[in-house]
Amino acid sequence: MEGMITRRRFVQASSAAAALALAGTGGCGMKGSDRAVKIVVVGGGAAGLGVSARLVRLLKKAQITLIDPADRQFYQPGFTLIGSGVYRPEQVWRRQSACIPKGVKWVKQAVTALEPAKNTVTVAGGTVYPYDFLVLTPGIQCNWEAVEGLSQKTLGEGNVHSIYDFEGAQKTWRAVQAFVEKGGRGVFADTYTKHKCGGAPKKICLLTEHLSRKRGTRDSLKFDYFTASKALYDVPFFTPRLEQIYTERSVSVTTQTRVKGVDTSAKKVHFVRTETVKKEVPDPQTGGMKTVEESVATPFAEDYDFLHLAPPQSAPDFVRQAGLGWTEGKLAAEAWVMVDKQTLVHKTFANIVSLGDVAGVPTSKTSAAARKQIPVAVRNLMSLVEGRAPEAVYDGYAACPIVTDYGHVLMAEFDYDKKPRISFPLSLFDMSTESRLAWLLKVYALKPLYFHGMIPGYW
Repeated sequence: MEGMITRRRFVQASSAAAALALAGTGGCGMKGSDRAVKIVVVGGGAAGLGVSARLVRLLKKAQITLIDPADRQFYQPGFTLIGSGVYRPEQVWRRQSACIPKGVKWVKQAVTALEPAKNTVTVAGGTVYPYDFLVLTPGIQCNWEAVEGLSQKTLGEGNVHSIYDFEGAQKTWRAVQAFVEKGGRGVFADTYTKHKCGGAPKKICLLTEHLSRKRGTRDSLKFDYFTASKALYDVPFFTPRLEQIYTERSVSVTTQTRVKGVDTSAKKVHFVRTETVKKEVPDPQTGGMKTVEESVATPFAEDYDFLHLAPPQSAPDFVRQAGLGWTEGKLAAEAWVMVDKQTLVHKTFANIVSLGDVAGVPTSKTSAAARKQIPVAVRNLMSLVEGRAPEAVYDGYAACPIVTDYGHVLMAEFDYDKKPRISFPLSLFDMSTESRLAWLLKVYALKPLYFHGMIPGYW
């Protein structure tokens, strides 16, 4: 039909747009340097590879070493789509060896220690790598055991699942289909820490609910969503429609509630609900009474037939042990790296830049955020190499394509101030509600752009 957005038309248009976007961006529009410096990049995910690819083109005489033990490079935003049957598992990964930029030395080892005062990185086996500059991009550590009764190895037992794991996402899809067919109660929960793609637990909940309607079994199912946050979503521009969707789809939402543990044999999930209450107490200074606030934690348990949760997450242990994480404020508990939120340069060690999921900045941990951080980190690192002060600024841009059903996405784009930052061509449309165009972008365009644009340092 005329005016209809077809997959073919979308892929053609997005490919053309991508070609224009990629043209001439490999060096971030920067002048190179002939400084013979040693740069160590810890972590070979999206941020680490994207930075390495750009640096190797800008620093012809530098020695760039990337340390990462992984065999495969995963497109992690695709895990939700594996868990909902949209992607096949083999569609979301490439061999890591094929992703390492030419000219970068790859050390296929795990990091065991960082010593920023000595400018060294130690890997398993004891080899020490000195550096002049360090790029810290090791990603997130999933702390499965922080939930009592849970471990990464036991995912699937007791019908407890999580898409925050490649194998777990595959188990999730098998379990989702069985749950939709058999009926029962589905409990979905996020976690109390900052975590990769805060929208992911919401996506798998809504996709499972929609699948039940597609298969005609919705009346035999109950859906409950529990969030540790004070609201379903913390970006005001997008929150009203998301809340409305949950109401329209009869998915109950309970806020300020975190998962404490799981009893897989009894199929019970144990929660703690935290509320702030006001109470009157004596005021010794006035002799009267005063109002104070205190936090009240109430434990309770819920039965489930299918449970999906996000594990608590933090910076890797070696980051905390090296003293590179925040020591105060909201970002301290999980030891996110203490960087300036605009320059991404470490607050204590000026020869360290950090970006991606591990960076301690007050925005969402998404690949879209990393994509915008990469050119800022590279530009500021080049300034440091040349002995200049870092001037490039990251404004907190992040994006979360919240998949609301098989065919629509609520594309949330925002900055540090939680204000909408809608990108072209989506800015031509009303993005306060779910969109077919955003679904096509999510499913068909972003993965190729990740593998062929972002990690090679062109997008």
